[in-house]
Amino acid sequence: MTESAQPLARFDRVRRVFGQTVAVDDVSLDIVDGEFLTLLGASGCGKTTLLRMLAGFETPDSGRVVIAGQDMAAIPPYRRPVNMMFQSYALFPHLTVAENIAFGLKQERMVKPAIGRRVAEMLDLVHLAPLAERKPHQLSGGQAQRAALARSLAKHPRLLLLDEPLAALDRAMRERTQFELMDIQRRVGITFVMVTHDQEEAMTMSSRIAVMDAGKIVQVGRPAEIYENPASRFVASFVGAANILEGRVLRAEKGSVEIDIQDLGPVRVLADDPPARGERCAIAIRPEKILLAPPAADANAAHGHIVEVGYMGGLSVFHVRIGKSLLVRIQIANRDRDGVPPSAGTSVILSWPIAAGILLRD
Repeated sequence: MTESAQPLARFDRVRRVFGQTVAVDDVSLDIVDGEFLTLLGASGCGKTTLLRMLAGFETPDSGRVVIAGQDMAAIPPYRRPVNMMFQSYALFPHLTVAENIAFGLKQERMVKPAIGRRVAEMLDLVHLAPLAERKPHQLSGGQAQRAALARSLAKHPRLLLLDEPLAALDRAMRERTQFELMDIQRRVGITFVMVTHDQEEAMTMSSRIAVMDAGKIVQVGRPAEIYENPASRFVASFVGAANILEGRVLRAEKGSVEIDIQDLGPVRVLADDPPARGERCAIAIRPEKILLAPPAADANAAHGHIVEVGYMGGLSVFHVRIGKSLLVRIQIANRDRDGVPPSAGTSVILSWPIAAGILLRD
């Protein structure tokens, strides 16, 4: 989105309080037309409250919710260019799949031939045409999810809101449905806003992620930006696994800093704006960035011994103890390893390039 372009929707310093609990705390966020935005955070962080504000089911105590340039304060849910797909799917049990999809169109008094065409279009979109006459109890979890999606898309909303849409599916179906949802979103061109606590789901499906904690948005960016450059310790540890190493600055140079980590010793990390000598800070290192190998030139290295090994099919996870108390997690793709992996109790050298460390000051 260019600086002059208007967002499709905007939260402008919204705040929502329930009793003594601040659910949403002075949140501002632009939602770009055509994007797949995910509100990601733990239970109780405020993400569902934000979604319900867009839908009109919650009203901010202060601030504004704007959609298509219009303040939504006086606009009821049924008049907003928004539809919401609930976690429970909320299909009408006495109606067929086709009748469920047609329900909202009938409420809007669309003419019968147009309803038939739209229902057929939606059934084809979600690959449910052969099941059009089935009732919800005759559908699998994945089929019910697609039926609910078709019903939500039938009225062509500007914004589709998805509240934990894959939570009821088993792991295999959830992974398959993630890509189906992404494909459908690209084909229909409608802006999707999804709520989830599942980091992998958010990373896979989203064009942008807004990470929430305690009612605030703590970082917004593309999935790779969030993962590779977390803005805080919370983001680094919540979005994917990370080794968080605490220490004190030994020396700072232009573009890098050397930090003394207890049990590990001096560690170098890149830093555009390095902290001052003696300042406490931390670094995050993703488990897959660490190698069980001697260091290359200009890399960090340490000696340790393996405490635990976990085999996870495509990868192996090693817990390596360094010194008396430091425990580091290492993740290695099984296709990359040579021969039999080292076992618990083995002494190893681990290394990582200085570019793999992420300096954290918050």
